[in-house]
Amino acid sequence: MDFSSLEVFCAVATEQSVTRASVRLARAQSNVTTRIRQLETELDVQLFSRAGKRMTLTQNGERLFDYARQILTLAAEARGALSPASPAGQLRIGSMESAAATRLPALLSGYHSKWPDVALEITIGTSASLVDDVARHKLDCAFVAMTVSGAHSATDLALHVRGLQATPVCTEELLLVLPPNHPPVHTPADLQVSTLAVFSAGCTYRDVLEHWLSGVPVQQAWHVNEQASYHGILTCVAAGSCFALCPRSILNLQRVPMDVRKQTIASIDTYLVSRIANRSTALDALLGALLAGRSNEPHKTGVAAA
Repeated sequence: MDFSSLEVFCAVATEQSVTRASVRLARAQSNVTTRIRQLETELDVQLFSRAGKRMTLTQNGERLFDYARQILTLAAEARGALSPASPAGQLRIGSMESAAATRLPALLSGYHSKWPDVALEITIGTSASLVDDVARHKLDCAFVAMTVSGAHSATDLALHVRGLQATPVCTEELLLVLPPNHPPVHTPADLQVSTLAVFSAGCTYRDVLEHWLSGVPVQQAWHVNEQASYHGILTCVAAGSCFALCPRSILNLQRVPMDVRKQTIASIDTYLVSRIANRSTALDALLGALLAGRSNEPHKTGVAAA
């Protein structure tokens, strides 16, 4: 069970295909197949269920996949730590959609220009799922939304227990977005629409909106319309059927101003979450770029997931 075999295994597990894995690894298909069979023989378990050309992980395969990712990640971090002259290799970055749309393009463009030997891989998800993926070594770091709290909060401790750390990136102003001509809203009782357009569970901004709605007792039941993008969310609001919570930075991207009512209800911090033990030069370079960008801003300590 050497690094090469684990790399082949992870490629097949990710691609769910020997053919695609062989292209990704620049290996012959027969070599990939042989490696998988040798690994299954050595471990005396079946790692894949084979249905036609599709390869799906068995329960034992899923267990090995978690370990294999951690082993390969630690090996890459070790190589990077011992060769710190210039960042290189792969950096797997997770991000919630709002940060990917508004904050990352300029940051990553500058990063790629300065460190072209780093292969950047971007994954979009909810804050909760992204933190889990960093902890499980599926991602090297992730831009997620969190609220500010005391330095010794329960979430600070929870992050530390999981071997994670959080670096402040920016503060987002969150706006309650209402259909055109909707009267001003001071409390949830003032809302004249009962459906909130949101991302799936695990989204911090959704949690903030649902917490705000629970702050004032009302008789009305709230309905949820889950959307996959801010385009879908804002379209539902503009159509008059929903209300939503949206970062001002997203609305500022609109080429044509939307005919909707907007009012601030919260400010939420965005952090870059990474593993404490991850000392790769590629990640250090990204952290350095972030800290340089915040050098003139007030320092914040302590985080707690909303």
